[in-house]
Amino acid sequence: MGSAGIGERRPPPGQRRRRQGRGAWPRTPAYTTRMSTAASAYAKPDVLVSTEWLAGQLNNPSIRVIESNEDTLLYASGHIPGAAHVDWTADLNDQIRRDYITRDGFEALMSRIGATPDTTIVFYGDKNNWWATYAFWVFQLFGFTNARVLDGGRTKWEQEGRPMVTEVPNFPRTKYTAPERNDAKIRAFKEEVLKHQKKKGKLVDVRSPDEFSGKKTHMPEYPQEGVLRGGHIPGARSVPWAKAANPDGSFKSADELRTIYEKEQGLKPSDDVIAYCRIGERSSHTWFVLTYLLGYDKVRNYDGSWTEWGNSVRMPIETGAGGNV
Repeated sequence: MGSAGIGERRPPPGQRRRRQGRGAWPRTPAYTTRMSTAASAYAKPDVLVSTEWLAGQLNNPSIRVIESNEDTLLYASGHIPGAAHVDWTADLNDQIRRDYITRDGFEALMSRIGATPDTTIVFYGDKNNWWATYAFWVFQLFGFTNARVLDGGRTKWEQEGRPMVTEVPNFPRTKYTAPERNDAKIRAFKEEVLKHQKKKGKLVDVRSPDEFSGKKTHMPEYPQEGVLRGGHIPGARSVPWAKAANPDGSFKSADELRTIYEKEQGLKPSDDVIAYCRIGERSSHTWFVLTYLLGYDKVRNYDGSWTEWGNSVRMPIETGAGGNV
């Protein structure tokens, strides 16, 4: 895979091209060995890799596999050979205030897992990859674009009977240098969301229908997390994140995704879209789908989401079914 940017087209098999200022394009497996031919219909198909492809790359030193789960103890029970563990609570979030790690924290994380700017990182995890896309999204805040997602994640890998190990790998430390975190392009804050809502901008609420309506203030089968008010941001459309996933955890086809977001909800790739959920984890999955699989130009993830909005004084709230489900 080398260090090609996401969405960059590969030369036809058997051909090579020159990289500007960096010599010849390295020999890499053909695109169709990384993902099925059907995946080429996605806007940026190179962002995904298949379980079959990854199984053949586990000894490739230029690739680092990262597992990130909701259940932070799951990694210890078994993981893809050679995979590093990134704990979303301890590794990605500031431990004092509600925010993400700083540049220093990201540099320390990347150095610990032995990554360089040229390392290709493949994310995967439980829950149909929603925590994998969350980690992927956080990495983008620091400009790390040489990243991929394992289509189907942990679920598909296990269902196919592929190897799992409990050994924790050790990587030679690197000295990683990162830019300052840049939230502007893909992250939205409360006041920005309020302005967006007032001008009737596109909002996608990816929570469950009961959370959207206000019947519940937490995910189904999960405990209450202290939100004082239920409901949704007025004008938001209800599109539960899991609609984009197949039973094996893989992403639905491009045509199916266009039906969900465009035919049913009226979204367009040129729209300015803000997605939200509870703390930004489920909405990172929808952000990923809209940005990389459907090619939307401007999608932001509101990670403050309902735990911030539903606890804030005098913020507009709507209850009931409202937008389409």
